[in-house]
Amino acid sequence: MDEVLADTIGKFITIYEQRHNTKIGINDFPGKEFNEVLPEEIRHTLREYINEPGFFRDIPVMEGAIPVVQQLHEKYDVYIVSAAMEFKYSMTAKLEWLNEHFPFISWTNIVFCGHKIVDVDIMIDDRVKNFINFGGRKILFTSPHNLAVCDYERVNTWEEVGKLLL
Repeated sequence: MDEVLADTIGKFITIYEQRHNTKIGINDFPGKEFNEVLPEEIRHTLREYINEPGFFRDIPVMEGAIPVVQQLHEKYDVYIVSAAMEFKYSMTAKLEWLNEHFPFISWTNIVFCGHKIVDVDIMIDDRVKNFINFGGRKILFTSPHNLAVCDYERVNTWEEVGKLLL
């Protein structure tokens, strides 16, 4: 979900502008994790914010995701798989977020897990670690932290996903 369907980095940018008057641009961290571009004195706050109740509830949807996922849902058996176990309040918030923005995806096709050990034909993800033991088609969704990765088929937008799979 995060950085594929949900613009989590966009939410972090907004939080740090509002709470710390810190301007961070999407182009400030090619190849780095968000916490690596934070000033040292506030770096610890990232974990605090992501563990706040409701953090995952109001993340913006990635541009173009809803109509393309709707079309993919009509053509494929779509599953939403999220490593939601790491953060205390994420499961309920993520489920509510999915129900709001992707109501056409049945609860039976939503998988919250620790490691993404799924047996599907195609996986679209921003994290290379999720591809390690995955045997299907691997599509890397561009995010600032994975810009230096060249080993996978890549998409930059949901429009590109649609052109590739529809």
